Amino acid sequence: MAWTAPMTFVANSPLTAAQLNTHLRDNFLETAPAKATEQGGYFVTDTAHRIVERVGRRQTISTEEATTSTSYDDLATQGPTVTVQTGELALALWSCEMRSSNSEPTTCRVTVDVTGDTTIAGDDIRALTNSTGAAGRHQSTHAVFFDDLNPGENTWTMKYRTSSGEATFQRRRLIVLPY
Repeated sequence: MAWTAPMTFVANSPLTAAQLNTHLRDNFLETAPAKATEQGGYFVTDTAHRIVERVGRRQTISTEEATTSTSYDDLATQGPTVTVQTGELALALWSCEMRSSNSEPTTCRVTVDVTGDTTIAGDDIRALTNSTGAAGRHQSTHAVFFDDLNPGENTWTMKYRTSSGEATFQRRRLIVLPY
């Protein structure tokens, strides 16, 4: 159903049930209160005169895990992973505590893959990056606005890599706010 521009009422003209249903009832069914189905949902425009409810999702994995992979990969506990219904846009935020077991500086990187109705491989361009030595632990948060999505159900999964040696990651958090 879509919102309909209300008709112009004319004095002394009788209204039909069909007119009242189209211009009053059906338009009220296109309002945010009528479409709200989930606590915490919010509304975005999908097309002209049409709103849709979107719901952000989050996941946290606290477990400390390490990798020696120099290409993006999963840790022993995959994720965090978040699936949401999107339009063409979404804001993804991820954070992680990172450290290297090397005595020399190592670059730890965390990115996200997008799968589902959209496929985007995680890369260094969208990655959260930290250069640290063995003594340094660093907690960072990164935000990326995705404007290249296919509307539908899309899944974000955090991926990890190191430039050399072993990198350790913990307190991994992912939040996705779809538009």
